[in-house]
Amino acid sequence: MAMAGKPAAAVDVLADPTLGPRLHAEQDALRAERAQYPAYFRQAYVRYPSIPAGTLEAMAYVASRWQHLRPAASDAGADKEMPRAFGVMGLYHGEGFADQVGEAARLLGVPESRVLNEASTNILAAAALLDREIARGGQGTALTAEALRPALQRYAGYAKPQAKSAVQDYARLSFAFDVLLTQDRGVSESGIVVPARAIAWERAFDAPDLVRLRAPLLRLNADSDRIETEQYFVDPVTQTLQNKDPRVGAAAASPDYGPALWVASPYHSERTSYDSVTIHTVQGSYAGSISWFQNNPNHVSIHYLVRSSDGQITQMVRENRAAHHVLSHNKTTLGIEHEGYVDNAAWYTSAMYNASAGITRHFCAKYPAIKCGTAFQGPATRTVRVLATTVKVKGHQHYSGNDHTDPGINWDWARYYKLLNPGGGTGASGTVDTSGSPLNVRSGPGTSYSVVDSLADGASVTIQCQTNGSSVTGTYGTSSLWNRIGSGRFIPDAYTYTGSDGRVAPDC
Repeated sequence: MAMAGKPAAAVDVLADPTLGPRLHAEQDALRAERAQYPAYFRQAYVRYPSIPAGTLEAMAYVASRWQHLRPAASDAGADKEMPRAFGVMGLYHGEGFADQVGEAARLLGVPESRVLNEASTNILAAAALLDREIARGGQGTALTAEALRPALQRYAGYAKPQAKSAVQDYARLSFAFDVLLTQDRGVSESGIVVPARAIAWERAFDAPDLVRLRAPLLRLNADSDRIETEQYFVDPVTQTLQNKDPRVGAAAASPDYGPALWVASPYHSERTSYDSVTIHTVQGSYAGSISWFQNNPNHVSIHYLVRSSDGQITQMVRENRAAHHVLSHNKTTLGIEHEGYVDNAAWYTSAMYNASAGITRHFCAKYPAIKCGTAFQGPATRTVRVLATTVKVKGHQHYSGNDHTDPGINWDWARYYKLLNPGGGTGASGTVDTSGSPLNVRSGPGTSYSVVDSLADGASVTIQCQTNGSSVTGTYGTSSLWNRIGSGRFIPDAYTYTGSDGRVAPDC
């Protein structure tokens, strides 16, 4: 059995047109950086012939999307959600996980600084660590990719060695699955090349693990013409292996949201209300996040976690409990973490956006105070920007009392809003942007008209039509254009983010 399908493109369809040029420039820069990596991978395979070809490329894709990670010292600390990962191979350096950097430096006989800063040495370091795990398994030097699975699990570097649990074993299993899945699908995008090779999944994992991982088994043995055994069957809708005993599936399923897996975090507390949804980027991998949210010294946790490659969802805290992800707002908000890093848009795939939006739509349907129509749809930024409490779906960077800046500069808020509000009526979407102050809503297109209401910074609006009126100087320069957002309700375009420098709606 093997899997079909290709991962999403690095720069996907954008709803916010201002993101396009910058994201393409970002990917061009990464493409130049990645050009040197194939030679480094070849050097590592020569030095460590026990590692099957294609493995290191897939590990780099899972860990960093082939980006040499250079986290700042300021990214460490009790208020940060994940241990930092370094280099193209995403090696950990302690901080609650294994010290892969230190261990690899000793194996190679080089200073740690070279493992941290040199892409070639970082790749060799990962190869040395994996080669060590292969030797520990006594598996010889002619391994298949499928036979490498136990060594990949031991290599993962998540919880400290003494911290063993079923969840930690699952996190390592998920890492090995991600690496093999990347090889099975293959990758060729923006300078990343992972050669595709069909993985025989039944040789890599036993059936219970394939059921729990929800492995999409899309290519079966046509000669046997059989997709059912005494204990297992392939679901014709999801194309995943299922156990015939419904109790097995129920144990792995989310208790609150059907599409999600359930892996419990011990870190949660009493909730007081359901008031908003917080969007995060985890600054780490999917499997690593599962490990961290189950065992970390800071007791951080999340309700839902979304994988980049295919949108798989894992729930870790029940919705009726407060997860620990946004400090003083924990007791009132529901949180969604997204695999990846804020400075690389390649992590934000269509599969991820669609899966995440499904969770948020579920929140909007279930909890009356959370309205998808009030979701933030303004420009992405790198900084903290506190939004009004009337904006019910927003980023970690939009809450008071926090210094986090995720999901950051590459999250397409306009696209996410459209996914949350499909077929949401006529007119153009806009967002009030006053850098903090409320914006007066006037009865006509000019400052001489009476004030009939006010809107908070970050509020979403639907622009029915546009007309000229008195000139206003605001966040987006000086303009005489006014936006009608309702009967007898006008706001100046100079304070309205629309993603365009021109008109976006018909004349009034």
